[in-house]
Amino acid sequence: MDAEPEPYELITMGRLGVDLYPLQVGVPLARVETFGKFLGGSPANVAVAAARLGRRTALVSRTGADPFGEYLHQELRGFGVDDRWVTAVGEYPTPVTFCEIFPPDDFPIHFYRQPKAPDLEIRPEELDLAAIRAARAFWVTGTGLSVEPSRTATLGALRERGGADLTVLDLDWRPTLWPDPAEAGPLYREALASATVAVGNLDECEVATGEREPYAAARALLAAGVRLAVVKQGPKGVLALSADGEGAEVAPLPVDVVNGLGAGDAFGGALCDGLLAGWDLDRTLRRANAAGAIVAGRPACSPAMPYADEIDRALTTGTGTLPERTP
Repeated sequence: MDAEPEPYELITMGRLGVDLYPLQVGVPLARVETFGKFLGGSPANVAVAAARLGRRTALVSRTGADPFGEYLHQELRGFGVDDRWVTAVGEYPTPVTFCEIFPPDDFPIHFYRQPKAPDLEIRPEELDLAAIRAARAFWVTGTGLSVEPSRTATLGALRERGGADLTVLDLDWRPTLWPDPAEAGPLYREALASATVAVGNLDECEVATGEREPYAAARALLAAGVRLAVVKQGPKGVLALSADGEGAEVAPLPVDVVNGLGAGDAFGGALCDGLLAGWDLDRTLRRANAAGAIVAGRPACSPAMPYADEIDRALTTGTGTLPERTP
C-alpha cells in the first residue's frame, strides 16, 4: 500500500495570471515597445516565494484553456509549486496584467480580467478540503471574496480550517476587481472570523476595520478574531501584534527600487516561512522585510523571489540591492 503523502507546508488560493512587464523603465505604457512575460497573481507569487525558501507548496486556482494557461502551469512546476489544483475554465481567457515602471514609488497596474477571470471560478464543490485542512499553512486573499463562486469557496475553505494555526487572510484590496466595493468590509470581517493571521497595508486595514492608524488597525484585526495582525506601513516598515501580547515593529531594509510590484508577495512567502519555522516575530518580520526589499530591487516578480542565503546576505550587508542569481 502506498504511504499517505505528507501534508503541504503551504497551500495558497486565488489570483493567477500572466504579468507583462515593460522592458523599458520610466516610460508610459503607450510608448513601451517590448515586454517580458512572467507568472503573476499574488497567491501564486506567495507560493513561489515560499517554495524558494524550501517549503512544499501548492496553489489552488484556475486559468483559461489557452496557451497562457499552459504557460502558467509550466512556470508553477518550474518554480517547484504543485499545480494539481490549477484547472482550466473554457469560458474565460487567462487574465493578463500590464504595469508601468516608474521607480521609486509609482507602478500603475492595468488588469485585463474581463468578462471574468478564471480564478474567480474556483468552486466550493471542487476543493480538496482534506488537503486544505491538513496543510500546515493556508493563504487566501480578499480578492477571492469579490464575486461568486470564489466567495463561497474562499469562506468555506477558511471555515474548513477550523481555526487551525496559520490560516492567513491577505486583505489584498483591489477595488477595481470588485463589482461592488461596498461589499468588501462586511465580507472581510466574515473571513477574519475564520482566519488566525491577517496581513494588510494601511489602505487594506482601513477597508477591513475602519482603522488607519497602524496600532489601532492591528488591535482591530485582533478584535475581529485573528491571533496575529501584520500591518505593512510602506516606507515606515511593518508592525505585528499577537493576541498573546507579543509585538514587533521593524524598519524597512534600504534598497535601490527597480519595481515595487511583487515585494509584498515576497514578504508573504517569507512571513509564512518564519511562522512555520516557529521564529519570534522580530526575526520573522526582519526576514520578510528583507525578502520584499530584494524583490523591489529587481525588475520582475516571480523569478525575483529570493533564496534563504540571499535573505541572509541582505540582512548582513544592510541592503536589499543584490545581483540576481543566474540559473
